[in-house]
Amino acid sequence: MESKYLFVDIKVLPEIFGKVIEVKNLINSKKVHDISEAVKIVGISRSAYYKYKDSVFTISDSKNNSKVTLSMMLGDEAGTLSKILDKIAEYGVNILTINQTIPINKIANVTITLEIINHSVNIETLINDIKNNNNVIKTDLIAME
Repeated sequence: MESKYLFVDIKVLPEIFGKVIEVKNLINSKKVHDISEAVKIVGISRSAYYKYKDSVFTISDSKNNSKVTLSMMLGDEAGTLSKILDKIAEYGVNILTINQTIPINKIANVTITLEIINHSVNIETLINDIKNNNNVIKTDLIAME
């Protein structure tokens, strides 16, 4: 099944999703030494944390910007990355970073972090537009802030 992204008020979600976010916050703030300590404080199992940790994200409360990091696997053909950057520019977002590996077996991994000033940008539509480019093998949303 293809990934879909939704912005959902945490009040309507099962409690586990909020607890996964609490664990992530404890780890990121260095208030705990490891994941075991964080899950114990929050009151969930390590397996529950690992089950959802890559699928649950928060969005910053800042009204001025939001950062989105996309990971892509691209076929090694001239102009592929340029076309993706042109597509991103159509959405009026700022590109903060671009990291690309050397192509291996004619596939390059690219990570792009975007700053979205206007929250009306539909991330799912942007990702689908990127996926629809020739030579885009895979595109994933890996982080949001």
